[in-house]
Amino acid sequence: MHIGILNNTFVLTSSPRFPLDQRAQGEHFLFIAMPKSPYTKPALSYNDQLQQLKFRNLVIDDDAKALFLLENISYYRLSGYWYPLLEQPKSAHQFKQGATFNQGFNLYCFDRKLRKLVNAELEKIEVAIRAKMIYILSFSHDAFWYTNANLFSNTVKHANTLKKLQEEYSRSREDFILAYKAKYTNALPPSWMIFEVASFGVLSGLYQNLKPGRDKRAVSRYFGLDSSTFESWIHGIVYIRNLCAHHSRLWNKMLSISPVLPNKTDKVWLSTTDIVNTVTGAKTSVNNKTYYVLSMIVYLLQTVNPNNTFKDKIISLLTKYPNVDVSAMGFTSGWPAEPLWQ
Repeated sequence: MHIGILNNTFVLTSSPRFPLDQRAQGEHFLFIAMPKSPYTKPALSYNDQLQQLKFRNLVIDDDAKALFLLENISYYRLSGYWYPLLEQPKSAHQFKQGATFNQGFNLYCFDRKLRKLVNAELEKIEVAIRAKMIYILSFSHDAFWYTNANLFSNTVKHANTLKKLQEEYSRSREDFILAYKAKYTNALPPSWMIFEVASFGVLSGLYQNLKPGRDKRAVSRYFGLDSSTFESWIHGIVYIRNLCAHHSRLWNKMLSISPVLPNKTDKVWLSTTDIVNTVTGAKTSVNNKTYYVLSMIVYLLQTVNPNNTFKDKIISLLTKYPNVDVSAMGFTSGWPAEPLWQ
């Protein structure tokens, strides 16, 4: 047996290759709860934070700049970008020889620009999905199709969704919503109005809960996917949009919601979706990595915005930050030759 850590719990596993802090497929685990203790770390002044970094062997060329960044970004947020610079074991909090404050800050800058690029394209994709759902379902049924419980698999989930939409409708101060309330007696407005004030998470839930059938397939096929894959992808998009909205680290994140790999696509897609361990030969899927999210965006933009420059912007960003480890983002070794990325 071998010891690893999974979800903050010590784990005994049969595999010597069990990756720490990662989920493993096909493993048998014996979970041993880690002992808990009160949090006792004190708050540190900016100067004390700077001295702690120096004590841990981080090279700081400009104290004034470092103090400014600690004050305006925060030690804790930056620590996520210092993590790759730590020696093993990471728990010792000692930096590798020659690791610098600027290296961590450059990673932060790269990640911030990456999030902005991703968020801008996800907005276009989200708007397109809203538009297509509204059009197809409204023509098949009526303007208020989303209120029809017969169209949905789970009536309890549908009732909860309607409750959320009612709350959004009641809370909205948009001019078109106020004008509708003043003129009409309906409890809720038509789908093309309500979905302008509803979150994409609600829309994703509605699609997921739609009964299998022609309408659900028509929406997904427009984007070149089967309905189950599309359902998974839009759920993943909600998750990524939330990460970006909260300025969370994205570049090397292991996604807790992993969009599925499609069995078949109608448009150009990846030929390789595995990373091969050069030592063990083991294959790992990239669908819980940032590269997969970027590839999803490139795929969907073939429908949403065929003349987009997203690929060029990503490649340009990687060129500008050559020290970024693209393998940590899940990029496969041959990704530049992928037809999707050409």
